[in-house]
Amino acid sequence: MLNGFKDFILRGNVISMAIGLAVGSAFTAVVTGFSKAFITPLIGLATGSVGDFSEASFMVQGTVFPYGLAIAAVIAFVITAAVLYFLIVVPMTKIQDRFVRAEAADPKSEKRDCPRCFTEIPAIASRCAHCTSEVEPTATTLEKLGVPAAR
Repeated sequence: MLNGFKDFILRGNVISMAIGLAVGSAFTAVVTGFSKAFITPLIGLATGSVGDFSEASFMVQGTVFPYGLAIAAVIAFVITAAVLYFLIVVPMTKIQDRFVRAEAADPKSEKRDCPRCFTEIPAIASRCAHCTSEVEPTATTLEKLGVPAAR
């Protein structure tokens, strides 16, 4: 039982996930600190409230609603998401696109009609499976396979 737990813990994906969570929480703390130190005071100055608007609140029947904290959290989330998208997702997508090779098309997947019996046959076929008449493979299919066309 403990061996199974040890194998689970020492798997690469579990360790990678733990590292990702640690780095993500540290990054979130940095972005939250940045937004509290610079962004929310700037928004507070722009909206007319002096200083940090994250302390803004209103009261209804003795209950305090700190709506400034919610706005600060949304701002921190948007900044975090934007930084992650533009600095990690977009570059990784471009890198992955460079290394992805174009998948070879399956020559059997392309179909055409037999000129004699009009049944559907593979475009690469040289004989119809239904009427057994000889047919010429299509030139475009031969080009895709790298086979020189007959002259």
